[in-house]
Amino acid sequence: MAGERDKALEMADVLKSRFSEDTIAQFNYLPTIYAQVALNNEDPSRAIELLRAASPYELGLAGTSNYPTYLYPVYVRGLVFLAQHQGGAAAAEFQKILNWPGVVLNEPIGALAHLGLARARAMNGETADARTSYDNFLSLWKDAGLDIPILIPAKAEYAKLK
Repeated sequence: MAGERDKALEMADVLKSRFSEDTIAQFNYLPTIYAQVALNNEDPSRAIELLRAASPYELGLAGTSNYPTYLYPVYVRGLVFLAQHQGGAAAAEFQKILNWPGVVLNEPIGALAHLGLARARAMNGETADARTSYDNFLSLWKDAGLDIPILIPAKAEYAKLK
């Protein structure tokens, strides 16, 4: 997600070998990492294919494990659907995150899901709902610095809706 493909793939190789029998590593973390790399490489179809492995596990908690799932596969799937201009499917994924705050906890995707939902709704022509989602996102970031990279396009997109 930070755009550091080589480091992400290196980390994935370590996860794959060191945690070869760990369900969360194999069916949540790895598909999500590989899907994000595919999305960054402008291959959203491959990303969706990779995320299929995570579907049965993405809403689960890892019990007593120190490695919760946090819905990252859902978030990346939402980004993929946005890239494919499938606003309805993207909205459903981002809404899933917003519906499960106890799984997301304080992970950044909890806030970013509002922005994804806003973009999906705007893509669908749902202007009023898009404005509400942008308002929700921007209110969460109201005390953030003005030069935060995610805020600049979000504010510009929101302004176009007014």
